[in-house]
Amino acid sequence: MLEILAALAWGAMELALALSGKWFVRVISLGRWRGESLRGSEGRMYGPAGALSFTRDGQRVFTWNGMQLAGLAFYVLLGFVTLVASSLR
Repeated sequence: MLEILAALAWGAMELALALSGKWFVRVISLGRWRGESLRGSEGRMYGPAGALSFTRDGQRVFTWNGMQLAGLAFYVLLGFVTLVASSLR
């Protein structure tokens, strides 16, 4: 039972990182870049093996792993800004 709960928690964390990474990429690039569809397999078809992003039709597309990395970067940046803001008080 504990393994099932751990797998569900890990899946929820991966989904949260990917969705926040997809949002973060779109905001930072002002809409020029995008994340691949969560149900799609664009990364497997068009991107090289292990790629974090690739170019398709002139637009940069982030794969599932790239979106997770961008989401992790977003939360690290958010934590750093929060730490600096709390130290300035």
